[in-house]
Amino acid sequence: MYDHPGQHAANDALWRAIAAALRDSGIDAPETLDRSRSVEDIWRDPHLLFAQACGYPLVTMPDLTLQVVAAPIYDVADGGSGEHRSVVVVRADDAGDGIAAFRGRIAAVNGRNSNTGYNLLRALVVPHARDGRFFTAVVETGAHHASAAAVRDGSADIAAIDAVTFATWQRYEPDLAAALRIVTTTAPSPTLPFVTAAGTPPAVVAALRAALGQAVADPALSSARAALLLAGIHDAIFADYTPLRTLAEQARASCYPELR
Repeated sequence: MYDHPGQHAANDALWRAIAAALRDSGIDAPETLDRSRSVEDIWRDPHLLFAQACGYPLVTMPDLTLQVVAAPIYDVADGGSGEHRSVVVVRADDAGDGIAAFRGRIAAVNGRNSNTGYNLLRALVVPHARDGRFFTAVVETGAHHASAAAVRDGSADIAAIDAVTFATWQRYEPDLAAALRIVTTTAPSPTLPFVTAAGTPPAVVAALRAALGQAVADPALSSARAALLLAGIHDAIFADYTPLRTLAEQARASCYPELR
């Protein structure tokens, strides 16, 4: 999920180490990462060995059946607790202060199945909505980067961006980050889990956890982990992500089922 072009080499190095450890355990693992398919196609692959998923579709899309392997700890605010949040950004020269100041403005979202770009923003807006509406319009962009560009260029006024993604831009695209201003943040949320297919045998899941643990502890991979803002991993299970579904249910109960 976090694979900025500036991070490709780091992700490749981390995967090579994980794959080597898996092969040492007698498990067939591909040499390289697959960047040729959409994330949803990858998540639905019944032979998926290892990937990272968004926690919201994990618990809300009935046709998505995945096992949680572990969850990352990121070197960002709140990251040490195994949580992260969205930063809500506006143009750097926009004087609006706080979410309430953006009533009647245009929001950009990366997708309706996104936790950080949609679900957490909806939860933030619920107390401020009137008659089921807060924004004048909501524009679906398809990606956090496109949402940020829409805000920067003036076709939208506000967007919720995954905090790890925003920190990545501060490092690899500082001009984009500098064109935006954080006006508030959302509630915290579990970090995006590492996952495998539902049918992956327990012994392979255990080997994945062990290989991942070795990779995040290997001194030789310290520069790769730093490039990925990856500080460690922690144990996680599917149930850790059900609160994300609860946020959506609470929004529906508050007569605000859709971000608008």
